Amino acid sequence: MRILITGGAGFVGASLALHVRNALPDSKIVCMDNLYRRGSELNLPRLRDGGVVFHWGDVRDPGAFPVGPFDLIVECSAEPSVLAGLTGGMNYLYHTNLTGLFHCLEKAREWESRLLFLSTSRVYPMKPLLEHPWREEETRFVWLDGGVPGICSQGVGEELDMRGVRSFYGFTKYAAELLIEEYRAAHGLKAVVNRCGVIAGPWQFGKGDQGVVAFWTMAHHFGWPLSYIGFGGTGKQVRDFLHVEDLCALVVEQIRQFDLWDGWCGNVAGGLEYSVSLRELTEVCQIVTGRRNPVHAVKETRANDLRLFLGDCRTLYTRTTWRPCRGIHQLVAGIEAWVCVHEQELLTVLKGG
Repeated sequence: MRILITGGAGFVGASLALHVRNALPDSKIVCMDNLYRRGSELNLPRLRDGGVVFHWGDVRDPGAFPVGPFDLIVECSAEPSVLAGLTGGMNYLYHTNLTGLFHCLEKAREWESRLLFLSTSRVYPMKPLLEHPWREEETRFVWLDGGVPGICSQGVGEELDMRGVRSFYGFTKYAAELLIEEYRAAHGLKAVVNRCGVIAGPWQFGKGDQGVVAFWTMAHHFGWPLSYIGFGGTGKQVRDFLHVEDLCALVVEQIRQFDLWDGWCGNVAGGLEYSVSLRELTEVCQIVTGRRNPVHAVKETRANDLRLFLGDCRTLYTRTTWRPCRGIHQLVAGIEAWVCVHEQELLTVLKGG
């Protein structure tokens, strides 16, 4: 099998490439990336050593793709920040996330490839997420049952009404999902769409607005100041998380049984069982790193911030025995061990990022 992974030098793309290469040793994997994200260049030796071919290319340019055909395109390229478009960078956001996906679809049509697309939980509109009944507990906010249809204490289901504002980032990813569906209907494209929540693990070059678990862990390791931003500045906002290796295990299953997964578009997340608040994450980071950082409280809530997000994966679980299996302590400990080994490289690339 010939597999092209776009965004293949990024955190998820490189992790997937190496995991799939190990699980499917007869496959030929090419990772295409423009190395826009700081730190992605550190993945190039990993890819080379793992038998993965790197191709410099930008999905915004249809002429920058490697020579095909490929049997499968895994589309991981994206500007992943939910703040993108608010503070500049709208051109890059739109053309990477949407025009880039269009170019991938055209290549899939030309090569008769299958497509596996990594979407995001931010496709869900913000208003119902903020209005659904919630309760404040000692260390976190929790959703209650009842209230907005499609949301319950277990999280957000695929049946949630999709009308409403979702951020520029969320719009580009939702529009990409709809475009994939049009290609499925018009051209017989076989495609799988995973709506992922927070994905985390070693080799994630986290920033304050994206990659929060890695960023929080590195901040504790290096002694960087942190802030609980919004919702009163208590740090009780909650996200589910998924270790990248857990995601990779599911993607391998989907690749192996693609015809059975064709047409899937749904949540792939940690859910309530694998969720953490910033306050709880701080405690875990303190235990793992043995260091305490000052955390400043900023009460004002930014645009596009959410109090809670949990992906309800009950629909996913009806079609697979796959389940997440790596908890928050294991996740943070793995990131900390990676940081210890690559401390100087990370300081050079990420300090202040």
